Amino acid sequence: MRGYTWMVFVFLYAPILGLVAFSFNASRSQAVWKGFTWRWYAVALRNETILACVKNSLIVAAATTLIATLLGTLAGLGLARRFPGRSATSGLIYLPILIPEIVLGVSLVSFFGAVGWQLSPWTIIIAHVVFSLSYVAIVVRARLAGFDRTLEEAARDLGAGPLGVFWRVKFPLILPGVLAGALLAFTVSVDDYVITSFVYPPGWQTLPLYIYSEVKRGVTPEVNAISTLLLGVTIIMILIAQRLTGPSFSRG
Repeated sequence: MRGYTWMVFVFLYAPILGLVAFSFNASRSQAVWKGFTWRWYAVALRNETILACVKNSLIVAAATTLIATLLGTLAGLGLARRFPGRSATSGLIYLPILIPEIVLGVSLVSFFGAVGWQLSPWTIIIAHVVFSLSYVAIVVRARLAGFDRTLEEAARDLGAGPLGVFWRVKFPLILPGVLAGALLAFTVSVDDYVITSFVYPPGWQTLPLYIYSEVKRGVTPEVNAISTLLLGVTIIMILIAQRLTGPSFSRG
């Protein structure tokens, strides 16, 4: 079993490690190693098109994170309570991360066309909020699963109102979950290609769209370099999110 497990890991991650390794290759060739260099990272970071796409991705991800975190936190708070139709509501909120991305992308572009919305950066943000909100709601709801309700009762006994109980008792305790959900929303927004490819306006690209368009013409060291940077940011965000939702952080 251990051998099969390692074979699966190698199958999944060897191509990614190869991409990272060749981003440091002194040669433009993807088949011959000619020494270590940081040159391609410097070239990529001087590329105005890449920098513009990075800016676009950050704008979309920041707006998506803000909106999805607010709505997802409210959804998580609501789902933590019992009310008629909670199971159906949970299914609707979690549905965007369960259905295939291509189906969600087609559905969104059809919806935008039906209501007469022109494709713009806002259609990308709305599309990203649709699936990012679910991640935030799941994390916040999981955080509330271990919430001690007696703390709320004690705060009310001491004279705190509903808002005082929320801001002084509940919110500080769920804050790590909110931050973790926000980081996940930011990560999936920055990385998304499939859904974005259906709802982006002509001439306005995010970084994943640029990388894919360049790969179709052939993999270059600059693409390897910028892909490695994107991979690094993603891994850091996921590790921070796991740290925020981990038991050691909760005890702290």
